[in-house]
This record gives sequence, C-alpha cells and structure tokens, in this order.
Amino acid sequence: VKFSGCSESKGVRYETDNLDFKVRTDGTIYATQQVQIPSEQTIFMVTAWDYQALERWETVVRLLVGEKPQHKGHKQPNDTLLPWRHQQNTYGLRRQKRDWVIPPINVPENSRGPFPQQLVRIRSDKDSEIHIRYSITGVGADQPPMEVFNIDPVSGRMYVTRPMDREERASYHLRAHAVDMNGNKVENPIDLYIYVIDMNDNRPEFINQVYNGSVDEGSKPGTYVMTVTANDADDSTTANGMVRYRIVTQSPQSPSQNMFTINSETGDIVTVAAGLDREKVQQYTVIVQATDMEGNLNYGLSNTATAIIMVTDVNDNPPEFTATTYSGEVPENRVEVVVANLTVMDRDQPHSPNWNAVYRIISGDPSGHFTIRTDPITNEGLVTVVREVDYEMNRAFMLTVMVSNQAPLASGIQMSFQSTAGVTISVTDVNEAPFFPTNHKLIRLEEGVPTGTTLMTFSAVDPDRFMQQAVRYSKLSDPANWLNINATNGQITTAAVLDRESAYIKNNVYEATFLAADNGRPKFCIVHASVILKQISDAFLNGILSLAILSLLLPAGDYAQLSLRIMYLEAGVYDVPVIVTDSGNPPLLNKSIIKVKVCPCDENGDCTTIGAIAAAGLGTGAIIAILICIIILLTMVLLFVVWMKRREKERHTKQLLIDPEDDVRDNILKYDEEGGGEEDQDYDLSQLQQPENMDHVLNKPNGVRRVDERPIGAEPQYPIRPVIPHPGDIGDFINEGLRAADNDPTAPPYDSLLVFDYEGSGSTAGSVSSLNSSSSGDQDYDYLNDWGPRFKKLADMYGGGEDD
Repeated sequence: VKFSGCSESKGVRYETDNLDFKVRTDGTIYATQQVQIPSEQTIFMVTAWDYQALERWETVVRLLVGEKPQHKGHKQPNDTLLPWRHQQNTYGLRRQKRDWVIPPINVPENSRGPFPQQLVRIRSDKDSEIHIRYSITGVGADQPPMEVFNIDPVSGRMYVTRPMDREERASYHLRAHAVDMNGNKVENPIDLYIYVIDMNDNRPEFINQVYNGSVDEGSKPGTYVMTVTANDADDSTTANGMVRYRIVTQSPQSPSQNMFTINSETGDIVTVAAGLDREKVQQYTVIVQATDMEGNLNYGLSNTATAIIMVTDVNDNPPEFTATTYSGEVPENRVEVVVANLTVMDRDQPHSPNWNAVYRIISGDPSGHFTIRTDPITNEGLVTVVREVDYEMNRAFMLTVMVSNQAPLASGIQMSFQSTAGVTISVTDVNEAPFFPTNHKLIRLEEGVPTGTTLMTFSAVDPDRFMQQAVRYSKLSDPANWLNINATNGQITTAAVLDRESAYIKNNVYEATFLAADNGRPKFCIVHASVILKQISDAFLNGILSLAILSLLLPAGDYAQLSLRIMYLEAGVYDVPVIVTDSGNPPLLNKSIIKVKVCPCDENGDCTTIGAIAAAGLGTGAIIAILICIIILLTMVLLFVVWMKRREKERHTKQLLIDPEDDVRDNILKYDEEGGGEEDQDYDLSQLQQPENMDHVLNKPNGVRRVDERPIGAEPQYPIRPVIPHPGDIGDFINEGLRAADNDPTAPPYDSLLVFDYEGSGSTAGSVSSLNSSSSGDQDYDYLNDWGPRFKKLADMYGGGEDD
C-alpha cells in the first residue's frame, strides 16, 4: 500500500503501531520480515508527521490475506506474480483494484553494473494461453529522464540501464501494461514502485564556512554563543545522513584549552569554563567538524568550518587617574580657560560607554568656578574656568575630583581608590582698574560761592590690595572749567564762581566727569558729578525751597503759593519764613514762619504713614529700635509673671513634715494570717480584752508591757508652735517636738517587750518572735530598717542607742 498526497511534502515522516510493517518516505507500506497472519486480515494504525508545518494525520490500514495463484510452468528468478485483492477500506485509504501488484523494487545507488541490470520480471497468468506484449510507462521510461528503465516486451523482464543517484531522484513510479498481439488489453495496468537505496556518498556541508559569534567577558559556564549547521544530502532517516558535531581545535588556548563546547546534535556552541577576559583575549578561533554516520569517524564522512568568537566588553575596569595630584594656574577675571589636563587609564573597549570618562568635582569649589569637560578623543578631563576668580578673594583652590564611566560598572565591580585625585589651581594676580563705590555723585551748592571752595572728595578703590599701587585723579570733562580735582586725594574744589544763569547750566544742574587711574598698567574708572546750584536769595531755606508769590486781585483777598523748586528733598519738617508786604507808601511788611512737612505721598496726594513718621523727625532706624525695646520689655514682664506663678505653686506644694501616709503611729496595719496547727485554735479571748482595773498594770515590772496597754505616768509638755513661725525656727520646733515625744511613755507605739500568747506546737507557719530588749532597757532598732520604709522612719526616730 502506498499513501498518496503526503509523499510530496518535504519533511513528512511515517510511523506505525505494528512492528511487522513500516512506511517509507514516499508512503509505501512494506513488511519488515516474513509475516504469518493467522486470520484473513490485519489492522494497524499509521501516523504521518509534518515537522515543518507541525501537523499530524492518522489513519487505519486493513490488509486482507488472499490466496497465491497457481502458475503453470517454472517460475524464473525475479518473476513476481502476486494476486492482489484490495477492497476499499472504510478508514479513509482508497486504492484502485488490481489483479496484480508488484512489491516495491529497491535499487542501490551508485551501482557499478553491469548494465542493463535486471530488476524484475512481469508475467501474466494468461501468457500460457495467448501471446502477450509487455510495456512500461512513466518517468524514467517514456518520460524524462528517458530510458532509465526498459522492459523486454516478450519475457516481461525489466532492466535498469545506468547507475542511480538517490540525491538526484529517490524513487520512480512506473506502470506496467500487458496486451495481446492485436493491442488489446489483457490485464489491467499495474503500478511499479522503484526506490533508490541510499549510500553514504555525500559529506556534510556547512551552510557557512565561517561563523561569527560573540560572548560577554566574564560569562558563566553554559552561556550560549552561537549555532553552526551542516546539511548532508544523504537520507536523513538513516545513519548516512545523521550528522554529529565536535570541536577540533581552539585558538588561543587561554586561559584554558577547552573554553567552549558544542552540542553534538544541534551544533549549539556554549561556554564550558570561566575566565573570559577581553582585556587578555579579544577573539577565539574554533574549528568545528561535522561527521555523518552519527559521528563515526571510522565510517562517516566529515567536513569542517571555522567559528570566530568575539569576546565583547563589559565595564569591569573602573577608570583610574594616572596621578594622585594635578596642578594648574589661572589668571584672575578670566573665563573659558583650561587650567589643567587630567589623564586617566581605562582598560575597557576604547570609545565605548565602558571607556568614556565622566568627571565631576566633589569638593573644593562651592561657588562653582570650575567644570571638567571630557576630551572625546583622548578621554582626558579638561579643568575649565566658567566663573571669574578673584585673586584678592582666593589665591588658590584645592579641588577633589572623581572620574567614572558613562556606563555603570558591571555587577560585583567596585570603584578603585585611584578614581579620585586632587587638583591644585593657583590664581595669579593681574592689574585691575580702580572703581568708585558709586559712578554718579550729586553735589548741592549755592551759586556765587567763592573760588577754592571744597565741594566733595572722590575716593576710588583699587582692588589690587597686594600690588601697592597709588591712585591718581584727573578731570575728564569740565565744560566751564569751574572745578578742580586734587590728583592725589580726589578732593573737588571750585576753580571759578559758578553762575546759575550760565549756558552750561541745564535745569540748575552742572555736569562734570572725573577719572581715577592706578600707576601700574593703565587701568582707570570714571565718575559723573552733578552740581545742583541754588539761588542766593533762598539761603534762609537752606537753598532748597523758593517762594513764588502771585498777587491776584480777588474778592477774597490776596494769596501766595509755596512750591518746591527742585526735584528731590529729604523728608522732614522745614521752617519757611515768609515776608508779606503791601503796596502802600511807605509799604508795610510782616514776617511769618510756615512749617512745611516734606514726605512721600500716596496716590491721593496725602503723606503715607511711614512718610509721616519720618517727616516728624523719626527715621526708620529709630522706629525699629523703639519696636525692639517694646518687645524686650513685654518679654521680661511675661517671664516675671511665669516665675511668680511657679514660685507660688512650689510654696503651696512644699511639705515641712513627713507625709501622713508614712506615719505608722496613726494607721492600723493589717497583716495576713499565718495560720497554724490544731493547737493554735485553743486560746483565751479574755486575755485580749482590756482589764477593768489597772492594778496588774501598775504592779508590773518596768520593761514588760502589752502592746495595747498605755503606760501610766506623767505626760510631758510639748512645745507650742507659733502662729506665724519664722522659717529659721522650724528646725528648732521640730527638734523640741522630737525630744518631747522621745520622753513621753504614753505616746504610741509603746516601747516595751511585746508578749504574745502561746500559739501551739507543730505549726508549719512558725511562731512570731518576740522583740528582745536588754535588761538595762537599751533597745536596738536597727533591724527595723529591713521591714520597709515605714519602719525605717521609726528606726531613725527611736534608734541610735538612746534610752526611751
């Protein structure tokens, strides 16, 4: 049986679930061995796989067992007469009914002959009855390639006429015909399948003779590098076409001769050892061999190719300065000047992000006078001035700089201590021009002042403090030649009488310009002076105000208007004397004083608040001082009140005596019952009751009393505390009260031997020990310190070895 439709697809493979049958690549089913089928049929499953399209087909094949026909005469070698009764099967496989079928014919390729070589003989069972003529048609017979096969028309023997090449054509499909002498069909045409058996006559061929790959330096073992591929024209389903790979040589063999390995079936090359370092070995050349016959070097055919493996760079080398310190020099007041070149060494790939240096200043330049730019060719750092430096402010800079790469360092790589360096930059002094604190001076002057009057002194400042230079002054512009300037000290004096009505005066202002230069290399500065001239008749107004009196004949009488004649006047209150005369003969006059307030005005023409205060005579500084004094005074008052309240609280909470909670004399102390044996329950309650008479108390010897008995005797007199004691008398009062209490036998607790009733024997709680005292009456109370804070106070009060 042959499958149709699938054999044309490249990459289709067939599988069966019956080991007695297999399927060739062209879809023909054949028996792998002599098969004995016990029944009339056998059924098995055939699966077709398309590995390129990733598809799968399944079908069921049913083979029916038929009887062999009986032939007359002797059967010749290669005579094939097999009856074939094939019915249409219900599982999808269809095949045309045949009377005869020829099993597949296998022809080894590259056969040496002799040719023609008989392949098979075809005979019809009717050839004994009539004369039959045989013929074949199809590719290889009557279709190109022509006459590869032919058949003897009388005997039916079919021949191959030349050597076969499986790689040229792996199979042929012919049809055999049987006709009588008249050309009438005797038998139905039968199919002939001829398969060229593969021989290992082709070496594996690499797709490329040179393969290029790369791997990062420092890669771990097992890192993929590349894949090499070789194809074998022989049958890939046989050992003839099964290729295996191996590495023949590696160059250089550093740090190991086996840095790489290759998957023998897939051709994948991976790293097998650590130690790849681009700075030591940048490229490896690997010779790869491909061998068929599943890699059998004794029988297989081989071929080789070259794999070039580049070790790519990673940033595993931090940049390092070639020196620990650098130095440079820069003139003051210069910018965009390179003052130092910083050189570094980086072993990574040049002109890559792993090599390109990035510099930064980490200390020594808080004002940002310098920056470091990177030379793209040499990778050097160029220390450049971007903001002017002043020799008089900084004579030198001590910079700390750091270098890194554009790309971050590889994992596990730390910065080197040589990645920082120091840069010393010296600033050189240059001659600078002197300067005036202000470039415009305003001088107020009355017209008509005598020649030689001192107006002002111009003082220029020479910034070159360390050059010991002198400043000289001169006139640059003096249109009327009215002013002189002292060349040494800059004093301005009048050289002539200034006339307010002169043509050189514009709006009562005379303009002049003066020059200051040092005696070093010529450097100078200019100042402008504006002289404001005032009329002599206005001297009583300090040359500032003028009175314009306009006499108007109005029904309401005459009036005068007072106006300001200059553009600026300091705020304040001015007394302006005004003289009023009439037109009589002789004229009469009167003098009055007008107070004029000069202040800043708002949009309505009224004085602002600050302006009013300033006009009243208080400057801004005085106002601020007054506010500060008020704040300080209020703060002091607040602190005093807080202190008084705190003192009052402490006075009320202060205790002169001990806390009543700690006074054990006025408290009933409750203790837990210790318990005892049975004998402890037998006691006489009458012994705990107060006796009716005191005879037995009076007759008792001294030093032995019950705890609930009050001693009989004279009570001492306690001192009376004054109503308002003096603080110094408090201590005396306490001491007197303590002495009286010590001598009072009636004051509890009674200092006597405590006698308790018999509690019985055998009690697990034990017995309360009596308080021992000496026969002399001296008591020791030191043990009370172990009983707690309340008993400690008793020990302190009654202790000390004194007699009660």
